Amino acid sequence: MARGRERRPAQLVVERVRAATRGRTVVLVDGPSAAGKSTLAGEIAYELNAQLLPMTAFRPGPGGLEVASSVIAGSVLADESPGYHRWDAETGQLAEWHKVNPKRHLVIEGAGALSAANRERASFGVWVHLPFEERRLRQFQRDGVHDPELWEYCTLQERAFFQRERPDQLADVIYDSGADILVD
Repeated sequence: MARGRERRPAQLVVERVRAATRGRTVVLVDGPSAAGKSTLAGEIAYELNAQLLPMTAFRPGPGGLEVASSVIAGSVLADESPGYHRWDAETGQLAEWHKVNPKRHLVIEGAGALSAANRERASFGVWVHLPFEERRLRQFQRDGVHDPELWEYCTLQERAFFQRERPDQLADVIYDSGADILVD
């Protein structure tokens, strides 16, 4: 590391991942909408030279959090023929099959990634935190539109998942994306 350069949170997460795991690493990055999951997951994947798999690849639309979460343990991390069917948003149907290399490091990112069933099959879990109002502002800045009904619909799914699974408690580390720090 160059003198005077601070390590980014993703680098700190990767240090912890490497200390905690041997062999193939599977990292689950979870958190609510617009919390900063995609950015952190991309940086972790880069640092690990890992495949990056956003859950939007197989999430069946805005109402599909529970289905997408179950696809991780049931298909993406399956012992035999791991992979997933891509979700085609235009047709509203499952599309072609994508294989997941079972020997390569993998980072899976999305709301609903860190369930108890998924955590059993993964090496490491990260919960990304950002307060509600900051997330709503970030979503508007990112997407340029704000659909209050869609936001509420997604938020209700995320809350139900959070209350049932408690991904923050399943996580090995919590990342506060507003403060840009890891919280133990």
